[in-house]
Amino acid sequence: MISFPLVGLLALAATLLGGPAAAAGPVPFDQSWQEQRFPRLAANSYAFRGKTLGLRSEGAVSLAWRGLDASFWSARQAEWDWQVDAGTPPTDLTRKGGDDRNIALYFVFVPRDRAEDASESSLRRLLRDRDARVLVYVWGGAHDRNQMLDSPYLGDRGKTVVLRPSGSGAHRETVDLAGDYARAFGGSPGALVGLAVSGDSDDTDSRIEARIDNLVLR
Repeated sequence: MISFPLVGLLALAATLLGGPAAAAGPVPFDQSWQEQRFPRLAANSYAFRGKTLGLRSEGAVSLAWRGLDASFWSARQAEWDWQVDAGTPPTDLTRKGGDDRNIALYFVFVPRDRAEDASESSLRRLLRDRDARVLVYVWGGAHDRNQMLDSPYLGDRGKTVVLRPSGSGAHRETVDLAGDYARAFGGSPGALVGLAVSGDSDDTDSRIEARIDNLVLR
């Protein structure tokens, strides 16, 4: 039996009764996040500091992942600040094994009737789920801003959205999850059940120093 906080119970009740779910709010970078490593590859270093996630990568790759409770399932927008002090060179994000990027932020959706189980699943299992759909917002690569690319790993279940090409600096982002989902997959998104953050520098043997702050879902 999954235990939800009060806000999660209210959101779930509203969904089951057919009314609008109370969606979202800040997503803390706390101990709810778990690291997903890859065999035989060096892993990134993550620092979870409440409103901030620090990321360091030196010829490495891994992901930090967390599931989302029912209060977030109906979120259709996201915003955050991010900063890159050192990053990867421009790469082809459509090429498996050559797609290094500074930061990638994953939004994982499943059909609403599967949300409760999926929110407790591992990232590895969800990324193999044929019913899951994944939007990956990226700072990196040699592509134009707002270009939508096929994922070399997820097939027709995932799309990469380039928010910033390779480079350094600091920016605030606001994304339309529902609009990008329709553009990527058609139709309306199901439940937003999980988030992941990655840095990827193993192919170019480069170094990433970056952070994400103030992640909010609406």
